[in-house]
Amino acid sequence: MNTLYDNFNKILKVLALITVAAFIAAGCQSSTEETQKTADLVYVNWAEGIAYTHLAENVLEEKMGYDVNLTSADVGPAYTAIANGDQDAFMETWLPVLHQNYIERFEEDIVDLGHVYEGTQSGLVVPTYVEVDSISNLNQYTERFDGQITGIDAGAGVMQTTQEVIDEYNLDYELITSSGPAMTAALSSAIENEEPIIVTGWQPHWKFGRWDLKFLKQDEDNMLWERGNIHIMGRQNLEQDKPELAQFLKNMFFTEEQLGDLMVAVEQSDQDVSQVTMEWMNEHEELINSWIPEGAGEMASME
Repeated sequence: MNTLYDNFNKILKVLALITVAAFIAAGCQSSTEETQKTADLVYVNWAEGIAYTHLAENVLEEKMGYDVNLTSADVGPAYTAIANGDQDAFMETWLPVLHQNYIERFEEDIVDLGHVYEGTQSGLVVPTYVEVDSISNLNQYTERFDGQITGIDAGAGVMQTTQEVIDEYNLDYELITSSGPAMTAALSSAIENEEPIIVTGWQPHWKFGRWDLKFLKQDEDNMLWERGNIHIMGRQNLEQDKPELAQFLKNMFFTEEQLGDLMVAVEQSDQDVSQVTMEWMNEHEELINSWIPEGAGEMASME
């Protein structure tokens, strides 16, 4: 009897140990899941967004312990991605004009995380050696410009507004779809040969630091472009699901000088954009640290 009783006790002890081990394993897995921090960010292939989105990736990974996934997309798909919850945040919303139609379409499914830059300007841009100064005079020079305005990707707000300008001013011009890099390449080639060219332009952008350019003036009674800000938009429930990430994106902000310096560094370097923004991050610790939510950097160092 004693032998049977002893064996039964041994079995109970083994089962108890297995149960305890299972609870510990489950606890460890739960803890790992809780501490795993991810950020899915979508951006458009525009100079300013490329620069500061990759900078955000560096900060999140190196200083805050995140696993970051970056996705480049056109504007329409970018808004759809955050509205559907497939991405955490879209890094470049231009308000109050260029992206207002997207905001109205998706306003119930996205949340404004604040602006990352103040004082944007967009419009039709020409080199300063071009004699035209105003949009209303463009039809006098249609042949000189081959009746073309060089644009960027079709879904961009500046493209939609440019088409409105063409219609409102009855311009005898065709808006050519391309991309941000293709537009600047065309601009570079024209300036090198001192040829006339009109492009869709916006500030902030490194091209204004590299070349002498000017915005064509609008008529005071027909102002279709306005100054504004660049915002970051998040998916609904981002602040509840990932409060630290949401707060970091809310804290991100550049002055004109800071963002200009970052864009020029990226544009002039032969290095990968991530490497350039990593170096810029290390050279601007005070600014970067002001974006990091309290306690986030400490947790990353502990991990």
